[in-house]
Amino acid sequence: MGSYCGGWWWRTGLWAAVVLAAAAVVAGGNVTYDGRSLIIDGERKVLFSGSIHYPRSTPKMWEPLIGKAKEGGIDVIETYVFWNLHEPKPGQYDFSGRNDLVKFIKEIQAQGLYACLRIGPFIESEWTYGGLPFWLHDVPDIVYRTDNEPFKKYMQNFVTKIVDMMKGESLFASQGGPIILSQVENEYGNVEAAFQEEGKAYVEWAAKMAVDLQTGVPWVMCKQPDAPDPVINSCNGMRCGETFAGPNSPSKPALWTENWTSFLQRYGEETYLRSAQDIAFHTLLFIIAKNGSFVNYYMYHGGTNFGRSGAAYMVTQYYDQAPLDEYGLIREPKWSHLKEMHAAVKSCSSTLLNGVQTNISLGQLQQAYVYEDSTAEGNNCAAFLVNNATTNATVEFRNAKFELQPRSISVLPDCEKVVFDTAKVNAAISNRIATTSKTLNGAEHQWEEYREAIPTFSDTTMQFNQIEEQTNITKDSTDYLWYTLSFQPNATSCTEPKLQVKFLSHLVYAFVNGEYAGSARGNSTGQRNAVLVEAPISLSESKNDVSILSVMVGLWDSGPFMEKRYAGLTEVEIQCKENTYNVTSYEWGYQVGFLGESLGIYTQENTDKVKWNPLSDSSSANNDPSPRWFRTTFDAPKGDEPVALNLTSMGKGQVWVNGESIGRYWMTIKTKQGNPSQTMYHIPREFLNTTDNLLVILEESNGDPLQITVSTISTTQLLNPKSRYSTIR
Repeated sequence: MGSYCGGWWWRTGLWAAVVLAAAAVVAGGNVTYDGRSLIIDGERKVLFSGSIHYPRSTPKMWEPLIGKAKEGGIDVIETYVFWNLHEPKPGQYDFSGRNDLVKFIKEIQAQGLYACLRIGPFIESEWTYGGLPFWLHDVPDIVYRTDNEPFKKYMQNFVTKIVDMMKGESLFASQGGPIILSQVENEYGNVEAAFQEEGKAYVEWAAKMAVDLQTGVPWVMCKQPDAPDPVINSCNGMRCGETFAGPNSPSKPALWTENWTSFLQRYGEETYLRSAQDIAFHTLLFIIAKNGSFVNYYMYHGGTNFGRSGAAYMVTQYYDQAPLDEYGLIREPKWSHLKEMHAAVKSCSSTLLNGVQTNISLGQLQQAYVYEDSTAEGNNCAAFLVNNATTNATVEFRNAKFELQPRSISVLPDCEKVVFDTAKVNAAISNRIATTSKTLNGAEHQWEEYREAIPTFSDTTMQFNQIEEQTNITKDSTDYLWYTLSFQPNATSCTEPKLQVKFLSHLVYAFVNGEYAGSARGNSTGQRNAVLVEAPISLSESKNDVSILSVMVGLWDSGPFMEKRYAGLTEVEIQCKENTYNVTSYEWGYQVGFLGESLGIYTQENTDKVKWNPLSDSSSANNDPSPRWFRTTFDAPKGDEPVALNLTSMGKGQVWVNGESIGRYWMTIKTKQGNPSQTMYHIPREFLNTTDNLLVILEESNGDPLQITVSTISTTQLLNPKSRYSTIR
């Protein structure tokens, strides 16, 4: 096939029509590879991919998200497969609603794009428990992600289930479907050494297990330098053009499965901003310096960690700084800048993939990567001029002078004219606007509250002679576990009593005799004990009720030996001036979660199972940290703009709209600049009725719901008139 790099072709603008037409006819076919690229139906391909995770959006969002990705020059949609969603109990599967993987893949196919299916089934992904279902924790003798028979049994069962499902719907490219790549495991190279020889054996087993499923398409393992043949090892990170050691065999292509467009964000952290220029520079550097032929943007659309799906400390917004933001709105200039780069590369992809590469020094930190294909019809030359310096550089290439921007790569599809410069952004910056639709104050919206009772030892039916690990009790069915103790000092008096609690959860609230005693925050990793110290309490000489609420904000999502990780209280002391009582090994009672959770009072059918009382202005801001539920109703804003709740006035908790959880919020933990990490919480239009939407909030501390507002989200008009998404209403 001839090159499309002729200068006349580019200058006339015909390149755009050809690139868009090529994207429109993508279909399944025979997929192989060589040391240069994936080969689809006998043709080498340069492929740009974008991660969109189906459960982090809603089915009605999938079509426009995929459509905007396609218009942005994306060839492939990449997604993880979420084991804990699909197999909540052993052998019981859920592929409905946001979990409808087949529907998602078919939507990719309907829009003429390829798919990359990262089955894992361990995924990390800032997803609670790394996507593993928590019931694995109770499988006898199990050790996750190593040469362990119980784990391998359940892992193989699930991977086989997914592959068989895709085969049954003819979704692999070998069947005419869109799936051209599959992934098994995920970033195992980060933990392999911890398992020593059993880790190596597991890698061999996982690769063979996957290949033996005979999907007809290649398998990949990311961050896995020892990926066994024929599985392809790929790179994850921000700078794979510099960090990737390359394929572990000359017969494998260089693939980049995660080019991070932003970075993960935990509560208490600022948003990580990565520029469009930096993404473009490192993408092109990977293509030319590592012979890269497949680059996936992680994420292209991040979406929302609905419910309790986010990993430890993770905000509900996921990769909001991606080219498509949490709401699916185009984020400029990332979207347009990458689109321009995709077109520039595609315009000379034949020469790039089939030509002979020559590297020419243009200066101390400047270099030209030149590709020439003597077999091509018409123009047979393409060049990439690289400036690695932090200052401008004037270079001479083929008897012409070029001014190169700092840390930039210029693309010359015909070796003559620059058509794209990574450092030059043509698109304007989009500004996202939240417009208040309504304030849910008491004047127009009747709020009601339900107060959770503080449980005592005598209230609990579950009791043990020591402090127990939290998730072993809760089975991750809730963020919350109450630890209760009945305590009476042995001595005749206990003066100046204080409570000391050591814990490995994310937050604890302590109550003594029903009175709030104090709280303390742990850390996001849970690797070390946090301590609630110097919390003065009041004790009677008779029985005292100690109730401690332990809170997890998601589970860990990575690391070796996850099945052994600990959450909850580890040691409790009551310190008196006369004596110290270590009550860790006393008899403790346990209550899993809240009554409101177990009754499902956040749903329309169950909301009246408790007695709600009117909420007054004074009761909403009385500095009472005991857990409470709030409810009201509201009408959906008119129009079709995305909708969000502004929860700035709240403390910490969870939110439901019409029974759908829109995630956790945490306003009381601040960034170094003194701001909450996230204030706006997405309510997909799919969750809303026109009127009388039930809003239920579980507030752990002392938030004020009377200041909550409902907003619509839009962006300012962009200056680039070429995109039909340039104005988003």
